[in-house]
Amino acid sequence: YPSEFLMQKITEDNQIPLHLHVSVSLQYVAGLKGNALVEFFHGNIAEVENEELRHLMWSSVLFYKTPSVEVMACVLLSTKAIYFLLDDSFIHTNEHQSDFWNKENSNCENSSFHLSRCFVLKLNDLQSVNVGLFDQYFRITGHSADHIVTCLTRDSYNTHTFIQQLMAVLSLLARTPSPEPVDKDFYSEFGSKNTGKMENYELIHSSRVKFIYPNEEEIGDLAFLVAEKMDGLTNLQSLNILLYVLVFQVNHVEESAQNTSSLQPKTLILTSSDLFLFDEDYISYPLPEFAKEPPKRDKYQLVDGRRIRDLDRVLMGYQTYPQALTFVFDDVQNQDLMQNLTLDHFGE
Repeated sequence: YPSEFLMQKITEDNQIPLHLHVSVSLQYVAGLKGNALVEFFHGNIAEVENEELRHLMWSSVLFYKTPSVEVMACVLLSTKAIYFLLDDSFIHTNEHQSDFWNKENSNCENSSFHLSRCFVLKLNDLQSVNVGLFDQYFRITGHSADHIVTCLTRDSYNTHTFIQQLMAVLSLLARTPSPEPVDKDFYSEFGSKNTGKMENYELIHSSRVKFIYPNEEEIGDLAFLVAEKMDGLTNLQSLNILLYVLVFQVNHVEESAQNTSSLQPKTLILTSSDLFLFDEDYISYPLPEFAKEPPKRDKYQLVDGRRIRDLDRVLMGYQTYPQALTFVFDDVQNQDLMQNLTLDHFGE
């Protein structure tokens, strides 16, 4: 350990997404290659001597206790735990979360010394993994509110690869086998006799960790919600969701020295007639078993919506991934056209 192939794969994966800025300490980690990366893991992160590093991924993450703060992290999967090496900025923006981050005052005045916070989720504490729509993100759930993390990969390939690696590592865990399931027919297995509603598709791994995937009804619910926001102008039968993707909206902030752009996480939904931007709660739904009350905000909150027929042109940047798109809509003054969509946005 480790094999040549694994070394090469981890080195290739150790790249920070270009559009996201991270602290100096994480830039240092991203600069490590091959052997140096594995040695760094064993010397600074690993909790047990004989654990093996199996997978590395850079992703934005959200914690259940701080659902509004998205932070960049280096996610390391080993044979014992999942480690989230967090960007320093997260620690400073969450001073009030002292109970969560059990802080210790460190006297690190030396500018060449950088300290990062590492959140550890042991595989033995893992209970379920919820995969988001179209594999754009996934949520890892442990035994308490402190142990719920969502990885916003915004990339189905990264999500799929991580889930595959996680399943492989969980197979190595020695857990007592589950009791033999009683044979059930399709309807009693997936359907609720009270409501007749299909449950989400669940795969129970041999380690007893549940992998929960969305079913077709979730898209139906989303289509209904979109139609509701359109104030019933569109027939629900003819409403098709063509695209669901997690994006960043670019807001240009004018400062005295220079123009900087801030990236606001959004969910983009394209239907056959409209383009929508939503603020989505990626971490509170579905409700964890220990939740006493529903979350303070809805899963989807409409930010903006425009009709496709008002779209004038689409400007495309020529840079590599991630691609920047600018949608230019006709500035139509007729209130009649947009009234139903602007009601939420410009209310009060």
